[in-house]
Amino acid sequence: MRFIVIGREGQVARALAERAPVLGAKAVLLGRPQLDLANPSGIEDIIVETGGDLVVNAAAYTAVDQAEAEPDLANAINGIGAGSVAGAAAAMKVPIIHLSTDYVFDGASDRPYRESDEPSPVGAYGSSKLLGELAVASKTPNHIILRTAWIYSPFGRNFVKTMLRLARERDNVTVVSDQHGSPTSALDIADGIIAVGLNLLTRPDESSLRGVFHMTGSGFTSWAEFAAEIFLQSARLGGPSAQVRPIGTADYPTPAMRPANSRLDCSKLADIHRVALPIWQTSLKPCVKRLIDEARPQETHL
Repeated sequence: MRFIVIGREGQVARALAERAPVLGAKAVLLGRPQLDLANPSGIEDIIVETGGDLVVNAAAYTAVDQAEAEPDLANAINGIGAGSVAGAAAAMKVPIIHLSTDYVFDGASDRPYRESDEPSPVGAYGSSKLLGELAVASKTPNHIILRTAWIYSPFGRNFVKTMLRLARERDNVTVVSDQHGSPTSALDIADGIIAVGLNLLTRPDESSLRGVFHMTGSGFTSWAEFAAEIFLQSARLGGPSAQVRPIGTADYPTPAMRPANSRLDCSKLADIHRVALPIWQTSLKPCVKRLIDEARPQETHL
């Protein structure tokens, strides 16, 4: 199984590059400068010439606050660019798995969001991702849109790495406590994508396998509780730790509004694809250990 992965440096793209060989697949990563979603010219030709059994769009404009000042760029990458990638998959007659986000919802619901709930983004980033969902669906029926949230990994910039860095610098860390969601390992997402991709390729006539699905780590928490668990696991491994001081969203203003409720109901994915990601605390531990090990000075031997 040969995946064409759009994106080179993102967390999910790098996780797919690591996990695909372990699971008997091959991931071919395409990204800037060879392929730039902000410049749709030539995207389809590059992807078609590369060739593969399935396309995964793991590239995106993810600067949530900056998107408020650059909505046109966010729309170009997350909307128009995503549509161009889907157009290439359609030309190749292969499925596309497109990654989306909890930010397509406003976060006002009192329960986890289902795929059937009406999207209602409140910021430029969420609007651009919804535009991408619509563009992908309009280009090909042979698609899966996977909405995920709160991604962390040993790669790139993310909440876990930020918390460990702050714990090395200070004894107390203030973290928002009134936003709730599911921390999700990019490595788990990669495993889930590969499992879903295999379903698409081995059962091509099952229309129920296609459409919109939610995929996050199992269980829910707040950002403050997430931070506390990071520090707890780090301390057990001899890594940096700090005390968490919970604050409200109102005490930490940002240019873009964050959803208070980022919880996604993932039962449809489990029912139809038989894919359920692990409990978030379980997946957090190896990530924290890996980051701590990588930060330790390498031993030298005479």
